[in-house]
Amino acid sequence: MEITINELTEVLQEAEITLSDQELQPHFDEALGKEQKRLEIKGFRKGKAPISIVKKMYGEAIEHQTLDTVASDFYRKAMDEREIRPLGEPSLVDMDYRRGESLRFKIQYEIRPKIKVNGYKKLSVERPVHPVNEKEIEEEITKIRKANSTTEDAKAVTDLEFIVTADLQEMDTSGTPIIGRKAKDLQFYLSDESLSPQIRDALRNAEPNGTYRTRVEPREGQEKEPMEIQLSVTKIQKVILPEMSDELVKKVTDGKVETVTAFRENLKTDIERYWTEWSNRKVADSISDQIVKKHDFPVPESLVATVMDSYLEDLRGRSKDRKLPADFDEERFRTESRDHAVWQAKWLLLKEAIAEAEDLRVTDEDLEKAAETDAARYGIPKDQVLGFYRKSSSASNQLLTGKIMDFLVSHSSITEKEVTA
Repeated sequence: MEITINELTEVLQEAEITLSDQELQPHFDEALGKEQKRLEIKGFRKGKAPISIVKKMYGEAIEHQTLDTVASDFYRKAMDEREIRPLGEPSLVDMDYRRGESLRFKIQYEIRPKIKVNGYKKLSVERPVHPVNEKEIEEEITKIRKANSTTEDAKAVTDLEFIVTADLQEMDTSGTPIIGRKAKDLQFYLSDESLSPQIRDALRNAEPNGTYRTRVEPREGQEKEPMEIQLSVTKIQKVILPEMSDELVKKVTDGKVETVTAFRENLKTDIERYWTEWSNRKVADSISDQIVKKHDFPVPESLVATVMDSYLEDLRGRSKDRKLPADFDEERFRTESRDHAVWQAKWLLLKEAIAEAEDLRVTDEDLEKAAETDAARYGIPKDQVLGFYRKSSSASNQLLTGKIMDFLVSHSSITEKEVTA
């Protein structure tokens, strides 16, 4: 086998491979043997025709049918011999077969670019910190109370803790109802932060059977025209919020927490954990963004495509049937996601380069520690978790990413800045 590796770009190579007839014959003979077993040739039982007859009748056709497989097998062998790790699927771009003489073919494939990673230490990074206050805890408690609220019919709205049921009629600028633009029995919870402020103001003193008009302005970023509407109220309900009692705490926690005091402490811990994780993400994002900006190199298209495929898989995973919506425009999605996918692919390659430069790798001790932590968290035997982690490349990759980021954070200059919620 003669192999010539041509470098077309920094990330694209072409393997030109030439095989002699002597090297090809074992593969052709194997293919002839398989074909012999299934052929029915007149005068012979199925699979019993002499190999010489099969070769005479079908030899050339079988050889041509086998060429793609032969090329694939010798291409993989060539990659192994040269210790080349291609990315994505290779592409057969040329083939010249001269029967009884030789086979020459060319296969193109992508490789990782050669990256001289630098400038990833002593980065200046701002860490946003947010001290949790009593107001945030009270807001979360209010949400819990609302989720467990009851309602009773009322004769008028007196505050924002009311649900107003009304028919909505869209009007033109002269005040004439627009035919076909009416919606019945819509419910408006006046304390809902997502409710249009114009609708909230219009219904602030509403009564049953009352009619109220307002002009709804589009939200910031929406490409809509203002809309004149008329609201005909059919029902008003007062929202009754339960007191935050020990009984309510036991209900919402399935008995895991028994007192309001303990619940508030746990709630504060959860909110603090949220802000800590948010802060860590911001630091990681700042570090990765600075490192990516410091390095300019071509990214293999196959790696970009893999990243975008992962985006689509994530979208599928959010639906019950694991399918994209019928009207989903995948081509548009890929176009709009490309810049972000290129960034992610660059960061992936840079993380690999940093891990190699600093000799960072996942050890069995790391897997043991992660298994012990997650076993306690999810109530699963440690040995079972550890066995899974040892077989899972995704688990190892996640742990390695954590080690890389811990290393980068420890070698960065971090300045804390307090931020509001």
